[in-house]
Amino acid sequence: MREALKTRLALFKILYTNRVTQFLISQWFFITLAVFIVLAHFFPNFARHGGTIRAEYTIGYGAVAAIFLQSGLSMKTQKLCYNLGNWRAHLSVLTISFLVTSSIMFGLCSGIKKANDPAIDDWVLMGLIVTATCPTTVASNVVMTKKAGGNDLLCLCEVFIGNVLGAFVTPALVQMFTSSSLFAFGNPASGSSVSHLYADVMKQIGLSVFVPLFVGQVLQNIFPEQVSWCLSTFKLGKVGSFCLLLIMWSSFSTAFHQRAFESVSHACIIFVVFFNIAIYLFFTGICYLWARPWFLPLLFPTEPTQDSSKAYKTFYKILSPFYCTKKNAIAVMFCGAAKTAALGVSLVTSQYGSDSPHLGKLLVPLVLYQSEQVITANFLVSFFKKWAADENNAVIETAQASNDIESGATSSAKKSCNIDRETLASSSAMK
Repeated sequence: MREALKTRLALFKILYTNRVTQFLISQWFFITLAVFIVLAHFFPNFARHGGTIRAEYTIGYGAVAAIFLQSGLSMKTQKLCYNLGNWRAHLSVLTISFLVTSSIMFGLCSGIKKANDPAIDDWVLMGLIVTATCPTTVASNVVMTKKAGGNDLLCLCEVFIGNVLGAFVTPALVQMFTSSSLFAFGNPASGSSVSHLYADVMKQIGLSVFVPLFVGQVLQNIFPEQVSWCLSTFKLGKVGSFCLLLIMWSSFSTAFHQRAFESVSHACIIFVVFFNIAIYLFFTGICYLWARPWFLPLLFPTEPTQDSSKAYKTFYKILSPFYCTKKNAIAVMFCGAAKTAALGVSLVTSQYGSDSPHLGKLLVPLVLYQSEQVITANFLVSFFKKWAADENNAVIETAQASNDIESGATSSAKKSCNIDRETLASSSAMK
């Protein structure tokens, strides 16, 4: 019996150390995503919105809340408040997320529609425009920014601000773009169709983002040692990636249940797949140029001194903060290019109606974009992590230095206390 057990353990050890096995373990995210997509195809009713498990609540609220609870437990309150005041980054992300990306998408889709290619469905092009008007995604950019070593605190602030504003901005942008004669067919046409949307979005953001984040912050400040032990012992950092997979599973289940992929030709789907990847990388490049304008270091190569002119000092003070650090730039790149499907599905159905015959075609670009942005972002994580390694190392060294100073001060204080005690003891003995 013991020999058989030893043999099995030896085989398990060989399999675990095998290169193929190690590769499969490292790619667990993509493998699990593929499994969930297959499950969504064959059992769409289980995890769809309004399905067996009521995914709009269990996943739309529960999984997202788990991600932000973990964020609240691991983020320092002081740093979170500091990033909330970073108005320059907020302005950059909101401008890119709502105005720049949607305008570029509208221009590209207008050119494609004028080409009159019968393989490209007009309602799919409308879906691409609606996707571009959506706010940044609720969960994936926070997970990816943290994995890449970026400023996940800033990313979390952008998620909250962007999605709250998205309830108002997205319908307005859709109305603006559909006022054009090219896409007049896609105009929802009634402002009353989105009147109830604002309360629903506020409720979802409040319950799935703000409340768990607040609870995490309270627990972290009241029980810091216990929270730190739980985070390290139960590996709660992995929870975000798995919850992100659940969100994508629910989105695909909803799309398959509504026969979104059956209502569009194969050629059109292939076009959307490759177009989404290209446009996501293009938007990421724009975010990088926006976050780190190349001309600012040329205009302000050094910090102002006493000999510098007033103009140089003034413009340096105003413009230099717009040149983000690498950690902040990673957050801007992940937030600016990402689009939400968790709220995007609600934004689309509320405007066009859940019984619209074109709803499936409208959702195809949104659902595909969400999965492709996560897959592409996973490949960018390692590159961004290496790129920002110097800043992360500097932060670690600074933290270690401050800890050494604190420990040195504590030890010196203890020594002085001991010296004082010895002096008192010797003086009392002399007396």
